[in-house]
Amino acid sequence: MVSSLILAAAAQVPATLEWSPKVAIVMIICNIIAIIIGKFTIQKPDVGPGLPAPGLFGGLSLGALLGTTSFGHILGAATILGLANLGAI
Repeated sequence: MVSSLILAAAAQVPATLEWSPKVAIVMIICNIIAIIIGKFTIQKPDVGPGLPAPGLFGGLSLGALLGTTSFGHILGAATILGLANLGAI
C-alpha cells in the first residue's frame, strides 16, 4: 500500500530542468545579488573567522559569506524554477 502511494505521488511530479550553462549563469547571478544584499544588510558582517582573501568579498566573514550564498542558492533555485515554468530557460 505504501509503495503504491509513493508511485502515485511520483507520477505527479513534473520533469525538472537539466543543468545547462544558462542555469549556471542564473545561479551565479543570484549568488552575486545575495552577497551584495548581505553586504549592505548584515549589521556586523566582519565578526567571526575571516576569509583567506579578505578584500575579495568586501570584508565579509566566513559565516556571513556562507549565509549569503545559502540565501543565494534559495533565490537561485526559485528563479530557475520560475524561469523554467515560464519557458525562458
